[in-house]
Amino acid sequence: MRARRFLIPIAIIMLAATSSAGIADNTPPPPANKRTCQNKVPFRVWFADFKKEAIADGIHPETIDEAIGGMTPDMSVIARDRRQSFFSQTFTQFYFKLATNSRERMGKTYLKRYRSIFDRAEKEFGVPGPVITGFWALESDFGGGMGKLPILRALVTLAWDCRRGDMFREELKAAMKIIERGDLRPDQMIGSWAGELGQTQFLPRHYYNYGVDYDGDGRVDLINSKADVIGSTAKFIASMGWRRGEPWLDQVRITKDLPWEKADLAIELPRSQWIAWGVEGVGMKLPSDNLQASLLLPMGRKGPAFLAYPNFRIYTHWNQSLTYALTAAHLAARMAGAPNLSRSSGDVPSLGYAQTKELQSLLKRRGFDVGEIDGKLGAGTRKAVKEMQIRLGLPADSYPTADLLKALRSEARD
Repeated sequence: MRARRFLIPIAIIMLAATSSAGIADNTPPPPANKRTCQNKVPFRVWFADFKKEAIADGIHPETIDEAIGGMTPDMSVIARDRRQSFFSQTFTQFYFKLATNSRERMGKTYLKRYRSIFDRAEKEFGVPGPVITGFWALESDFGGGMGKLPILRALVTLAWDCRRGDMFREELKAAMKIIERGDLRPDQMIGSWAGELGQTQFLPRHYYNYGVDYDGDGRVDLINSKADVIGSTAKFIASMGWRRGEPWLDQVRITKDLPWEKADLAIELPRSQWIAWGVEGVGMKLPSDNLQASLLLPMGRKGPAFLAYPNFRIYTHWNQSLTYALTAAHLAARMAGAPNLSRSSGDVPSLGYAQTKELQSLLKRRGFDVGEIDGKLGAGTRKAVKEMQIRLGLPADSYPTADLLKALRSEARD
């Protein structure tokens, strides 16, 4: 698939919205160990222990033997898990690679072609069709790029691996429950190296717990059935707290200076307050009401700007990367009729990978918790940047600049 290189397995940064009992709890998975961790338990010893655990969890021994008996770890999966770096791109670099015009057109085509199914799903779960097609486009190009690897071997590997073993043991058990329920045979479980299945790339627990037989054929098939994909994705999104009838994201423009430190996903203010500070809608007039909203500036005050509403939280539950969440949410907004971003909005000077790592190191020396020194502008780094900008009297828009890096270097020399 020509666009597959821009499709991203999301299992390792996706919030685990289910417990092993199948009840949504919207809590994150256990923290991952460091990428440098070493596997100390021999695979055969691990496998024997896992088999006992799976049988105690109600999975038949025959299923375990059929599904994963005789497997060995795939070390290429571990290598991929260790070297992820896609999200080190700027927001607009990521956005224009993934939120393409062709994906917008295909989403609108699907909304018309399967209108009755989307209408049924919205009536039942409250989730609008464009929200579903936005995820559908990014996760697999509407089924064109679901992955080509046997996910059972990938799950076995990740469950044995030291980095995320506890999380993927549960995913591996869920995959075998999918087999026992009759949804898929082991040989049909082809997907991403991160263990995801289907056209909206569900982890096995999400597949098992939220999969819906929407076409009435007696099984949940998220690989081939468009109806099952639509119904199951709507149910999963609803389980994370989607608020029926409310917006999720609006692109906005900023017409004057405002208290930049308020531009933060953690800060919610009435939409009327943002309007009073000079925030205007793009392509539409914003209602001046009490709907809570956060102002998001993924590339600082000189880049693209968005108002994110409570429903946007579902995007960050789906994927913790703010870059991914904004891309998926705005692509969905375009499928619902909003205009595209201007490419000129990305003309913002940005730090490169090495500079961002240097910035993180300098911030860490000052006691800030930036997480892993990885060259990615994550939540911890943004928070530290904002606090440092406030200390230095700079506009606190949470976006690192060459001036900020220069100031930190100067302090380090003093």
